[in-house]
Amino acid sequence: MNQKTNSLRLMKTGAEILWDCLEREGVEVVFGYPGGAILPTYDEMTRHPTIRHVLTRHEQGATHMADGYARASGKVGVVLATSGPGATNLVTGLGTAMMDSSPIVCLTGQVPTTALGSDAFQETDTVGISQPVVKHNYLVTDVDELAFTLKEAFHVARSGRPGPVLVDIPKDIQLARSSETWPEPPISLPIQRGKATPIDRDCVERFGELLTAAERPVILAGHGVAMSGSVDTLRAFAERHDIPVAITLLGKGGFPETHPLCLGMMGMHGGAAVNQAIQHADLLLALGMRFDDRVTGKLASYAPHAKKIHIDIDPAEIGKNVPVELGIACDLREALDTLVPAIPATTHSPWRDQIRAWQGEADERDILRQPPSEGPLLAAEVIDALCRVTGGQCINVTDVGQHQMWEAQYFPHDHPGTLVTSGGMGTMGFALPAALGVKMARPDQEVWAIAGDGGFQMTMAELATAVQEGIAIKIVIVNNGYLGMVRQWQEFFYEQRYSATPLLSPDFCRIAEAYGIPSVRVSQRDQLTAAIASVQAHAEGPILLELVVEQHDVVFPMVPAGSDLDTMIRRPKATTEAAP
Repeated sequence: MNQKTNSLRLMKTGAEILWDCLEREGVEVVFGYPGGAILPTYDEMTRHPTIRHVLTRHEQGATHMADGYARASGKVGVVLATSGPGATNLVTGLGTAMMDSSPIVCLTGQVPTTALGSDAFQETDTVGISQPVVKHNYLVTDVDELAFTLKEAFHVARSGRPGPVLVDIPKDIQLARSSETWPEPPISLPIQRGKATPIDRDCVERFGELLTAAERPVILAGHGVAMSGSVDTLRAFAERHDIPVAITLLGKGGFPETHPLCLGMMGMHGGAAVNQAIQHADLLLALGMRFDDRVTGKLASYAPHAKKIHIDIDPAEIGKNVPVELGIACDLREALDTLVPAIPATTHSPWRDQIRAWQGEADERDILRQPPSEGPLLAAEVIDALCRVTGGQCINVTDVGQHQMWEAQYFPHDHPGTLVTSGGMGTMGFALPAALGVKMARPDQEVWAIAGDGGFQMTMAELATAVQEGIAIKIVIVNNGYLGMVRQWQEFFYEQRYSATPLLSPDFCRIAEAYGIPSVRVSQRDQLTAAIASVQAHAEGPILLELVVEQHDVVFPMVPAGSDLDTMIRRPKATTEAAP
């Protein structure tokens, strides 16, 4: 054997390097779908049995599974896909992860470097297409750069404000050989959107001045609270300064909702009293949140009397939507650990008394204070029953639409990570695949996938993945026979012209049966609790529960009394039929 041949044997192919890098990163599971341009990597996978591969039924499902896995585990979720349509099918999941700051790395095959730009079979500009929906992306054209690129990709995905990263790897790079198998030098972040704010003496003094002067402060707690590990620190801060806490949709669980200082969810579908408190506040302390439009509504009239303090790890978010008196761009836990001990304790009893009065008015209007004894099931009853049966000791993964808001309103979360949902992108089809990823990350936890009849049909092929992988999730379909949230806005603002929202659905129980999944359908109120309990008791593999509910129900009644929207919500319904 000559020296050249021996040297080649000692060198590794790009596919080997890829799997070695994944092992070194501690990757335990990969979600993917094979194809021609990624086949060398899939062939090498057979020699790396420590990493479990989950065959999904669609690449979008793979990204949502990796997203759910990342949110539940705190690790980076990993996706494998081929070129062309395999890569383009990732875009929705990449955008979902980007908006919600979820760290995933997508590894896509690409046509050989010699064919780039020739419109070869299944060629597409994956880097160009994914650019707007990723934190960073790469096209590897030299096998000697592959190991470093992969290490950097994982670093970028999980550092700073986490997010999705895509690495496009041509087929010939997967087959080429290199001795560069693992970079030892430290990785530096290749992209930086602004600079961090030093928490110096001036910053602490300004923070103290604003807080001490406030008579009506409100903390706005976002997703960054849990992501930064600031849950206990935030609670201590709120208690020390006697400040009520409003939470975003993704912030649920970052501050216990049963805590006396918790106001509940803010924003478009938040509590009336919560939004009244924000509008009357003289200081808002925004922690790990973005001031997105679903929270603020019209910016010109948002909290007009309040000064704002904004702390977020992403410098680009400070002052982006709402001007602030003090912006601090750094890790939230670091900021709170520095600021909390430095500021004397405060109290705000009159302010909390006023908020309690608003809460009492809102509570009087809650549909569950006087639940109906006849007629179709209401979705609020469904979520309330799910909370009672489970004791709230589960992880809920919701899809997007009315049921998502009902879950947020009627299922309190006291612990971080117990609600997983698509907040920023609002991606229908998220629940089922994301729940599979969550369950794989937290096999010891009870995981419920909650979807509407519309969103469920977008990714229901992943039922096959659940069965093939033996993933024991509990699936709830809230079936109202409509694209419910769109129908609701058509009722409010389009004179009940229900254009393209009535929905013909299959028999979900028979669909489940076709996959070998046991199922239960309930449309009667007196059967609800027992059905949920029976589904909860099922331990082997997935199970499906279809709940047939009132068709013309609305997300109710989380708006200030007397508002124009309140008047429209209280208009008599056109029908009280249940979904077919």
